[in-house]
Amino acid sequence: MGGFFGVASREDCVFDLFFGTDYHSHLGTRRGGLAVYGQKGFDRAIHNIENSPFRTKFEKDISDMEGHMGIGCISDYEPQPLIVRSHHGTYAITTVGKINNDKEITEQLFRNNHSHFLEMSGGDINPTELVASIINQKENLIDGIRYAQELVDGSMTMLLMTPKGIYAARDKLGRTPVAIGRKDGAICACFESFAYLNLGYSEERELGPEEIVFFNADKLTTLSAPGTHMKICTFLWVYYGYPSSSYEGISVEQMRYNCGKLLASRDDAAPDIVAGVPDSGTAHAVGYANQSGIPFSRPFIKYTPTWPRSFMPTIQSKRALIARMKLIPVHDLIRDKSLLLIDDSIVRGTQLRETTDFLYASGAKEIHIRPACPPLLFSCKYLNFSRSTSEMDLITRRMIQRMEGDDVPEEAFAEYADPDSDRYAALLEEIRKELNFTSLRYHRLDDLIKSIEIDPCKLCTYCWNGKE
Repeated sequence: MGGFFGVASREDCVFDLFFGTDYHSHLGTRRGGLAVYGQKGFDRAIHNIENSPFRTKFEKDISDMEGHMGIGCISDYEPQPLIVRSHHGTYAITTVGKINNDKEITEQLFRNNHSHFLEMSGGDINPTELVASIINQKENLIDGIRYAQELVDGSMTMLLMTPKGIYAARDKLGRTPVAIGRKDGAICACFESFAYLNLGYSEERELGPEEIVFFNADKLTTLSAPGTHMKICTFLWVYYGYPSSSYEGISVEQMRYNCGKLLASRDDAAPDIVAGVPDSGTAHAVGYANQSGIPFSRPFIKYTPTWPRSFMPTIQSKRALIARMKLIPVHDLIRDKSLLLIDDSIVRGTQLRETTDFLYASGAKEIHIRPACPPLLFSCKYLNFSRSTSEMDLITRRMIQRMEGDDVPEEAFAEYADPDSDRYAALLEEIRKELNFTSLRYHRLDDLIKSIEIDPCKLCTYCWNGKE
């Protein structure tokens, strides 16, 4: 995924930029970056944050930086922000999204004006650099940003900083959010709406789909009106969003309580305690416990002081090892107990199987698993929310292949997504056996949508039902 924070201020903005960007650290794991504009012009710092938190990597940089405007990002993939010099002048740009048609766009740019790109490690083109090249095809920045929104297959949200102010543009279908905050003498734009609260900003509003605004320290102007069609990522509420955030006015934490409540209302399990896989399932578990009357407890604790980053390292075997090392059992709450665990989702199943084995080894009698979203059947085409490079990374796809063989008819996936079908029941049983659970019941898609309490047509649910 990735997150961003941008600010324009009458005074030096580096303090707000540093902490506002740091509040997005849960959204990315590989690169962090800051770019500022002040009396000395543009200045920038980018660091690898795979093995150290954003804050520790940038403490020295912010003592040297100065500026009244800045943009910062946490990235799960490419180094950014970039500083670009073009016929529009010099600007800094950062993006969040996914470009599915990058090869086609690159070839088009080569044909049109012989553009060139600096390859990242691995030979890939930096997606943010590609977006800048798209923007530079047009006569002005506004038309260029609109062109990028139209051309990109996937999603593309961005901040673009010029010497005069900052452009903020939400992707065409609003798959990712842009929240605007304001205080006396400053305006900010960010991915997570809570990021500005402790910095003294108040909520201004959220941008609509494909809306483009421009702001300086005193004024925010809409340059391109919001569209009427939205498909915001539902997984933001389920997992990626920080608990204190909200999207489209809907609280992440409240939505997760609602998930747990509706999970409990359909369940017939009778465990001794309900627990959330820390920390991703905790709020869902509290909602379940409150609805069911079964006590909420914490039979294992995540040790975070020396392992603060949940997704590191990138190698799956080592990630699984570190995930297990983080979990410290509380044996008095596990031994001879029937446990019901709620996690946000099951993707590969590797870590949850490790957790289950760990709890059995610690004396658990039963382990009932309740994921807070439906089975993931399709890899996301619109956001980089998963490290999966193939749909066969998904445990659902591996189990379906085991049951159906290599040639699964397309119509079968509609049945595997239907919680009332025989194929769905067979899939859950296969996953249950594979991962050694006592029982397995997923949150239903209709209940998940009900948990969010906004118009279903505004939600993207592709990863669960394949519907665009």
